[in-house]
Amino acid sequence: MVLLNFALVQYYTKQLSSISMFIYNITIKFEWAIGAAYMKWMQEKHIPDIMNTGYFEKYQFVKLLDIDEEEGPTYALQLYAADRANYETYIQQHAPALREESKQLWGDRCMTFRTLMEVVN
Repeated sequence: MVLLNFALVQYYTKQLSSISMFIYNITIKFEWAIGAAYMKWMQEKHIPDIMNTGYFEKYQFVKLLDIDEEEGPTYALQLYAADRANYETYIQQHAPALREESKQLWGDRCMTFRTLMEVVN
């Protein structure tokens, strides 16, 4: 029985390790003066709008530590997509309008840097 269970664990571990997950990371630095309003908008409007597209499984919104905050804090929004097709569809169909909304609201008081990462473990 123990040998059978071990074989099942090995099988499912192999199956899960072959599943790709992609993280769309958006690093955000904003001015201190807009901090409270920006954080409220991110948590109550922008992140829900992104998640409501249905292309991401989950997200994390984290604060970067041990960095220069003289001009403002830095955060990262990490969005988890089950496959690259979901990410690509989001980028093509939804990202332009959501980026434009951010630009209209915050202008150059907020800077972003975007990367795509693949989970390898």
